[in-house]
Amino acid sequence: MDERQKRELEYHRQFAELHRDKIEKAVDLDVISPGPRRKWNAYWSSYDAIMEKNVAGKNVLVPGCGFGEDAIRLAKLGARVYASDLSPELIEISRQRANHMGIANIAFDVMPAEALSYEDDSFDLIYFNDILHHVNIPKTLLEAKRVLKRGGTVVANELYTHSSLQKIRESKFVTGFLYKRMVIFIYGTKTPYITEDERKINENELNLLFSILIPGFKLDYFMLFCGRIVPSYWTSYAKLDHFILNISKRFGNLLAGRAVIVGTIDK
Repeated sequence: MDERQKRELEYHRQFAELHRDKIEKAVDLDVISPGPRRKWNAYWSSYDAIMEKNVAGKNVLVPGCGFGEDAIRLAKLGARVYASDLSPELIEISRQRANHMGIANIAFDVMPAEALSYEDDSFDLIYFNDILHHVNIPKTLLEAKRVLKRGGTVVANELYTHSSLQKIRESKFVTGFLYKRMVIFIYGTKTPYITEDERKINENELNLLFSILIPGFKLDYFMLFCGRIVPSYWTSYAKLDHFILNISKRFGNLLAGRAVIVGTIDK
């Protein structure tokens, strides 16, 4: 285990302790329920892609499963879910949470995304949801390619910032002045869920993900204003963001704050 992983492990040990009440909190299933969809929302869009694949009876991997929300939702869709996380505390909460909801078709395991213990060609679909910015991306993608079956699907919903824009984000004006005055407005708290080592993936890391996919994958961009100058739940801005960023993928690549990628593994 490297030093970054040790820091992640300690952060999530403390984070899990603060949120043990989640064990008895049922997971919201609205994103997999019938009704109007939210195409402008990255998370909902990722589930649109998953449900189009009809995962019932299929093996689905959720690395970095956190408190188990996605594992539980995918299990509710009928998938045979394998959920892993570096943190044993998070895995234990997730396992108890699934038990509390009466869900049995999830196998929870403690392991890093960079060194999965699953056999080659085990999974039909892998779902990355805000995990790549916590891990060693090249190693994690190699593992994803190894454990996915030929023709398997990658669905990724990831925080993203172009490296040119990241320089502005890291400027003294933003970090020392603007962020401190906007953090509560944007996140609703002075201490948002941000670990010491995490950072949004950039265009080069996004290209690494593209490189393990067969050409013709789907790419959508989100969050131009949302999550930056207004809260993410402001629907009218989210709709505007999605529209503007996807007029031109080149424009989205430069200015987006989140990307959803859906494609077939190239193996």
